[in-house]
Amino acid sequence: MMIQHDKTGYGISETVSKKKKEVQLPKNLICFSHLRWDFVFQRPQHLLTRFCQHFTIQFFEEPVFDTEVPYLSHVQKTPNLTVTVPHLVPGMSEDDVIKAQAALLDEFLAEKDLTDYAFWYYTPMALMFSHHYVPSMTIYDCMDELAAFKFAPTQLQILEKELLKRADIVFTGGHSLYKAKKDKHHNIYPFPSSIDKAHFGKARGEITPPQDQVNIPHPRLGFYGVIDERFDIDLIEQVARQRPDWHLVMIGPVVKIDPAMLPRLDNIHYLGGKSYDELPGYLAGWDIALVPFQLNESTRFISPTKTPEYLSAGKPVISTPIQDVVNPYGEEGLVHIVSNAEEFIAAAEEVLFSSTIDKENWLKRVDCFLSENSWDATVDSMISRIKDCFDK
Repeated sequence: MMIQHDKTGYGISETVSKKKKEVQLPKNLICFSHLRWDFVFQRPQHLLTRFCQHFTIQFFEEPVFDTEVPYLSHVQKTPNLTVTVPHLVPGMSEDDVIKAQAALLDEFLAEKDLTDYAFWYYTPMALMFSHHYVPSMTIYDCMDELAAFKFAPTQLQILEKELLKRADIVFTGGHSLYKAKKDKHHNIYPFPSSIDKAHFGKARGEITPPQDQVNIPHPRLGFYGVIDERFDIDLIEQVARQRPDWHLVMIGPVVKIDPAMLPRLDNIHYLGGKSYDELPGYLAGWDIALVPFQLNESTRFISPTKTPEYLSAGKPVISTPIQDVVNPYGEEGLVHIVSNAEEFIAAAEEVLFSSTIDKENWLKRVDCFLSENSWDATVDSMISRIKDCFDK
């Protein structure tokens, strides 16, 4: 097989030099995730809703503690994707939690009579209750450096080493993470954040403005995503104080940090979490979109999905120097990269008030750059890599 990279290195196309027999994939895919399906629509949801064309998927979430007798609940999200949640007893010891999840998994696999399946891991922690199985294939989609996140379990790094030994194939959520992991596995590939261009492209056309944003004055500078320890609270506060006539719109749930830490100013608007379907409506009403992350261990390897989504919506973007935003978006001149409030304000003023910016030309370059970038293409390439594993 001959692999051909496009000019950006982000869209991958494949041509087959000679016809190969069709590889038979396992019928079932069991995914173990640290993220809840209905929390924020992000990488796992984008990928797995498309993988449903190839597998019947069981998406196992982390447990909730709300019952006297352990059991599994199931919610059918699509004809080929079911979200499964372990319900456990409050106050269980760590060992009992692991044993209970292992017993529930055993019961589930026996009841469904699943023998033809692959395991897909987002969290190495799931090895603690699934290690006794030998699936047809083990896939590790390493979307983040979880060990660097706040409240990460102490045993996570040890379990990741074990998962890397077991995995047949490893994907990473960006190029920085790939560089950090590439020497730890023989079959590893970077798949940075992609986009659903049709969805976010709605923000370029006529769209009904959300009621909770419609009365917020312009200029509007917006962010959507999880507001957690990665979020640069100080930067947002400094900009808001220095430019009180600019309005900063913050969309997303607040997790792992005390909401009382967030700056409360008249020109900062916290609108809470929104559904994936609602995001283009908010984006359409922004003058600038933001990627305001701190530079710390938890952001060292991230590849923010929102970057190409903002651009796909046709919005100018200001970002702190996150490596996977700097390269390629900053280096291509598609995103403004700033390191402090002064640089942020200067970049925003250029976007808002400069008469020399050629937005039409910038938008053409954005669309050209993103032309081969899509979640569909990412999944097609992932499936090709998976089939190669079975064909060896």
